[in-house]
Amino acid sequence: MFCFPFFPEKLLVLTVATQETDGYRRFMQSADYFNYTVKVLGMGEEWRGGDVGRSIGGGQKVRLLKEAMEGLRDQEDLVVLSVDSYDLIFAGGPEEILRKFQEANHKVLFAAEGLVWPDKRLQDKYPSVRSGKRFLNSGGIIGYAPYVTKIVEQWNLHENDDDQLFYTKIYLDPQQRESLNMTLDHKSQIFQNLNGAIDEVLLKFGTERVRVRNTVYDTLPVVVHGNANTKMYLNYLGNYIPNAWNYERGCGVCDHNMVDLSQLEEYPTVMVGVFIEQPTPFLSQFFQRLATLDYPKHKLNEVYHERHIQKFWQENKDVFNSFKVVGPEENLSQGEARNMGMGLCRKDPGCDYYLSMDADVMLTNRQTLKILIEQNRCVILLLRTVGGYINAEGYINAEGYITDEGYITAADWRGVWNIPYMAHIYLIKGEVLRNELKERKHFVLEKLDPDMALCRHARELGMFMYITNRHEFGRLISTANFNTSHYNSDLWQIFENPMDWKEKYIHPNYTRIFTENYLEEPCPDVFWFPVFTERACDELVEEMEHYGSWSGGNHEDKRITGGYETVPTDDIHMKQIGYDKEWLHFIREGYAVMNFVVKYTPGRQAYLRPHHDSSTFTINVALNSKGTDFQGGGCRFHRYNCSVDSPRKGWSFMHPGRLTHLHEGLPTTNGTRYIAVSFIDP
Repeated sequence: MFCFPFFPEKLLVLTVATQETDGYRRFMQSADYFNYTVKVLGMGEEWRGGDVGRSIGGGQKVRLLKEAMEGLRDQEDLVVLSVDSYDLIFAGGPEEILRKFQEANHKVLFAAEGLVWPDKRLQDKYPSVRSGKRFLNSGGIIGYAPYVTKIVEQWNLHENDDDQLFYTKIYLDPQQRESLNMTLDHKSQIFQNLNGAIDEVLLKFGTERVRVRNTVYDTLPVVVHGNANTKMYLNYLGNYIPNAWNYERGCGVCDHNMVDLSQLEEYPTVMVGVFIEQPTPFLSQFFQRLATLDYPKHKLNEVYHERHIQKFWQENKDVFNSFKVVGPEENLSQGEARNMGMGLCRKDPGCDYYLSMDADVMLTNRQTLKILIEQNRCVILLLRTVGGYINAEGYINAEGYITDEGYITAADWRGVWNIPYMAHIYLIKGEVLRNELKERKHFVLEKLDPDMALCRHARELGMFMYITNRHEFGRLISTANFNTSHYNSDLWQIFENPMDWKEKYIHPNYTRIFTENYLEEPCPDVFWFPVFTERACDELVEEMEHYGSWSGGNHEDKRITGGYETVPTDDIHMKQIGYDKEWLHFIREGYAVMNFVVKYTPGRQAYLRPHHDSSTFTINVALNSKGTDFQGGGCRFHRYNCSVDSPRKGWSFMHPGRLTHLHEGLPTTNGTRYIAVSFIDP
């Protein structure tokens, strides 16, 4: 028996790779981390080994290994490790592999798995095992150089013949199995094949790095192989092992190969494709944020797929380097429109990046585009919604759909994550579109939606898709319940998209009334303070004018119980336009009156109660020790004439004839429209 000290230089890793794919770069990154000596075979050579992802093949790998072993056959103390590279990661170092190989006490050790491939008829010819995986897998071979040479020198088949079948027949020959002293790594001491064994594998987090643990055999494999249909799960494991991410250090590879834009002579040119494929709220905010991205506008080319962007186009067509609008008259499906947008960048050799954005993406970080380019990957953002992370990740079944089984989430751990699915917003290098994604119909595939189709094509090509949550980028707009029947439909989004509703309609200085006493008191117990933005005031007025059915200011009023109004006004109830629930939520949830009353009327109790037929409501404020209540209707919209100093009509949101009232529309000395609350103590 050969027995040598565990010198890492006595281990040579041989792998076949004809091109530098994402999987190959990940393999080399893990090899470099452990200081393996790696020799790559076949780089730049045309692949003629068949489509091993779908059928038999791989003979070209055996031929390349045979040629490499010709110069190593006499090195008796050299241990050769032959492994795949596109779907394999090292989880341990060369010393550990050498130790475990010598403990196996064989000259050659093959990886093992629980399934027979490619010829199931050979199953009964395999030696029986009391415990462990029974069948050979050719993705991992370790042995002394003279013995590995004796195996591969028997190869005399075609490039597209099956490599695993070749090794299997040699192993199943009892005479050769004995003379070459071969065995299988039955209990995954060195090789962990994931095919048929995903349920056996767990991550084991350590202080310095992360391992994979086989829970069935209680082993820590050194080589993790995502063979067959387990490549997505390998990608998940690769987000952690060996040093990609752990609890103590966080992300260990996020800064690898980054680009420093400040060191470039000029910024890359980016083609931006914007897709508005359904009614979407807060479009004006979307365009505003897009136009204010911190990136040179002459380096941005824009293409839009929608019919409702004429105003933005007129205002910005001269700002960007180029601007193209594609409307419904083009009669393009979603997939065809996205193929067209991506194709514009593919055809332009000056297009360095393609940024695809859906209109439901609300970017809040002006540095987004710079951050993505500097990350130097094909990246998708992590955008939060109330329900969690919905624009990426997940487990993809055989049909290409997301399922709940095996769901992968990056949670709140900061990093750059390899994911199987992306949507809504992503950045792709132009050179990738002109090479790996050179086909023109990636968004159209069977019954899959466009994003699913693109991701399926990318996975089949071995491309990695990444998501980064190293920074806060923004969020996704909910479009599920967007009703476009209103004149200003965004007003109704207070429940579905509260953050965007607040940013559009609540005055930016509103919170200062609680932190800095930011208000005016023109006379005792009369307060002016900012609540609404100019946009909110305009849209509320427009909504009422559009509805147009004013009450007329008569005592007779069929809208209320009894049909008689004691103090008539010319008004519209919020319930008439279907805005009563939204308005009450606005009052109750801290945007306006209730919080103000609590802060500035200490000792006075404030609460809401139904008024008349529940179509209007009352805010009650107890003003003195006698408990006298003074009321103001909280769900009416009144029209009245302002003073000569007012440039426009005034509008009251609460009954102006009552002692306690809330109104908007009267400009203060600085011209800002405020909501005013007056408390008059009798």
